[in-house]
Amino acid sequence: MKVVYFSLTGQTRKFVNKLEMDSLELTPTNPFIPVNEPYIVITPTYDKEMTEILNDFIETENNQSFLKGVAGGGNLNFAQLFVFTAKDLAKEYNVPLIHSFEFQGNEEDVSKIKKVVDDLGYK
Repeated sequence: MKVVYFSLTGQTRKFVNKLEMDSLELTPTNPFIPVNEPYIVITPTYDKEMTEILNDFIETENNQSFLKGVAGGGNLNFAQLFVFTAKDLAKEYNVPLIHSFEFQGNEEDVSKIKKVVDDLGYK
């Protein structure tokens, strides 16, 4: 399964690199990349204006039909706003919020994401 992500500060990129999975990093210059395989989105937590790139990607061609779940990184100090971007995307596109992690995650977070991907039936 492909991991599609967006990283502003590098924290999300560091987490995705730990997964050692096929990945695609979105950039503001061209989020309109079609994919033809199942994927999950991993997103940092930022205001909607900063993360619209993810909506642009998901809504490109048939990408939405391949979206299987969303994971989010953030700062637990934000309490109820922790990973709100991932929660909003999961709700908007009717897919599960598969995991939440702080900053760049740890080995337990990596294991949990990999288990969810396995449970979904994709490698």
